[in-house]
Amino acid sequence: MSGKIYIVATPIGNLQDITLRALEVLKSVKVVLAEDTRKASILLNHYQIRPDKLISYYSQNESKRLPQIMDILESGEDIALISEAGTPLISDPGFLLTQEAVKKEIPMIPIPGASAITTLLPVSAFPLSSFYFGGFLSPKSGKRKNQLKKLKDLETVLIFYESPYRILKTINDMKEVFGEEKEVVIGRELTKKFEEIIRGNLSEVCLENNFLVKGEFCIILKNC
Repeated sequence: MSGKIYIVATPIGNLQDITLRALEVLKSVKVVLAEDTRKASILLNHYQIRPDKLISYYSQNESKRLPQIMDILESGEDIALISEAGTPLISDPGFLLTQEAVKKEIPMIPIPGASAITTLLPVSAFPLSSFYFGGFLSPKSGKRKNQLKKLKDLETVLIFYESPYRILKTINDMKEVFGEEKEVVIGRELTKKFEEIIRGNLSEVCLENNFLVKGEFCIILKNC
């Protein structure tokens, strides 16, 4: 009998934002796949969890690691998959593994928890009967604008992730495509000591950009 894959959500910043069930699973498995082993070690050490194997598993080595991981699973060993932060596979590696697991009928068990999306959405004060998640937009301005233009007529709340290196350019592109009066909420360093939630229209956010200096961002645009 093959082992199981636990898809385990971990904190996005505050280490206390982990579920009891996630801790139980991480303590029970001997193998943990981690997008960032350094950050994973901080979390695991904090809770005195010491798996036999902590395997680096990120986008660039996902294909290479897959045979090794499948061998472990087929030997009957359970595995936990964690991302750098938050819920795995949401703009994070793991697709190839889950795809292969489905093909080989290997059980996958979701262990829900923190996510930047669900952390920021409730405090956006936008209508949330529906929303669209676009992940990370293209790093190239032309392609990024085209992606945004395709969403212009989608009358709902739009959510994106962005890096500190492109946040200003992305906000300016949104201003150009959607108009400067569109309301936006931007979260930076969510759940961390220097958490910041910025509200305003796209024009105001572009002008008051002194806060946009570091940390990863979650952007929620009201397009309805």
